[in-house]
Parts: sequence; structure tokens; C-alpha cells
Amino acid sequence: MTRRKTSLLEKAYLTLFMILLYAPIVVLMVFSFNSSNSTSVMSGFSLKWYAELFRDGATIAAFRNTVVLAVVSAAFSTVFGLFSAIGINYTRSRWYKSSLLTTTNIPMMNPDIVTGISMMLLFVFAGTLMRRQGVLGFGTMLIAHITFQLPYVILNILPRFRAMDGYLTEAAQDLGCTPSQAFFKVTLPQIRPGVIAGAIMAFTLSLDDFVISYFVSGPEFQTLPIRIYSMTKKRVTPDMYALSTLIFLVMLLLLIALNVIQNRAENGGRGKSGKQVEP
Repeated sequence: MTRRKTSLLEKAYLTLFMILLYAPIVVLMVFSFNSSNSTSVMSGFSLKWYAELFRDGATIAAFRNTVVLAVVSAAFSTVFGLFSAIGINYTRSRWYKSSLLTTTNIPMMNPDIVTGISMMLLFVFAGTLMRRQGVLGFGTMLIAHITFQLPYVILNILPRFRAMDGYLTEAAQDLGCTPSQAFFKVTLPQIRPGVIAGAIMAFTLSLDDFVISYFVSGPEFQTLPIRIYSMTKKRVTPDMYALSTLIFLVMLLLLIALNVIQNRAENGGRGKSGKQVEP
């Protein structure tokens, strides 16, 4: 009887938690279809504010900048993260490997505002040394995004190295493959789920970032989160609700894809008996 009461309390708590968490998002999505410009009274269903959103040239430009930055930074961070994970995995010294992992985790633990301010000061200082003004822009944002995305890519790839059978690469080389051929034909297919998951996470983090981007952005390059922040300084209109709804749906789809890839990767590392395959 006590266990049943505990189960009911857990379900009630979980239900209340989910309502508090997602009710504001549901309200936002509902009012994005409001036919009037009221943000408190629902007058009727309309796609008016979505049409207004796509007619806003500044918002469309910010969206384009955000996607370009996310794709380019995710590509670079995935490549750099892959090679970094390979180096960390094959490091023999435990002390050196532990030091590398600790250093990798620093950008994840460091507050975003500290990272943003420090990188802004670094870029401005570098611009002063090179006697250049207006150094903040796409280049500085790209470097900043790669910096905070890199640890997440590395931590998505490293577990795949631990789960794979290390003797497969040695067997491929014994059968005539060069080290590079063994990597592309044997190792890379084994760690591919981790690489894809890391790339998706890097892309998602870039789309979502505001604090670091705000400090390292220039006047000529504005991302969508910065554009939304500038819009909140004025009266909030339902076109911002429409924009937030689209962003939420895109992020939701990316997170679902990420979870599917990670689940397939975990299931792929198990034998037919359901037990984890040890390297």
C-alpha cells in the first residue's frame, strides 16, 4: 500500500513538473496563431504573424547568418573533435590523458558570460596588435562557437572508442591495410554514431547560443538569438511568438534525431545476448 502511494505521488509530481515546464511553451505556440496583435487575448486562428515574420528582412538575414554559422562551426568542431578524440584515446600516459580530459571539460564548466567576455577581450587585444578596427564579426563568432562546441564533440566520440574492439584495427593492418585505410574502413564506421551525434549537438548549441555570441559579435553580423533579444526591448508582438515556435520545433526535431542516433549507437554496441560487448 505504501509503495502504491509512493508511485502515485511520483506520477503526480512528474505530471505537475511537466505542466510547469511546457505550459508556457504551449501558450506561446497557441498565441503565435492569434489573429490580432494581442498577447493576452485569443481573438481567432490565423497565420498572419508567420507571414509577417517571413516578410521581416532583418529577421530572415539573422536566420540565414545563424544557419551558416551553425553549419560551418559544427563542421570545423566535428573535424577537430574527431582528431582530438583520436589523440586522447591513443595516449598511453594516464596522467597526460587525465590532464587533456580536464582541459577539455573547462569550457563546459566555465560560465558563458566569463567565456564571452574573455574571448571578446582576446579578440580586441589581437585586433589592437594587428592595428585593425572592427575585428568582431563572423570570424570571431566562428572561433568562439568552435571553442565551446569542441568539448561536446569530443565527449560524444570518446565513448565509441571505448566500446569498439581495438583488435579490429590491428587485424585490418595485419591483412594488408595501411593505418589510414584501417581507420577509414574499420575505425570510422565503428565510431560514426558518436561523430554524427557530436555534429548534431554542436549544430544545436550554435543555434541556441546567445551570451557568448552577444559579446563576440560585430554590428554587421547578427544571429537570430541576438535579433530576438533586440526585439524584446520593444513591445512584444505575436511575430516573435511565431519565431520562437519555429525555433522550438527545429530544436525538438534535432534533439529527437540526437536521441535516436545515441540509442542506435548503444544498441549497436551490444551482442545478441543483450550484453555489452567488451573490447
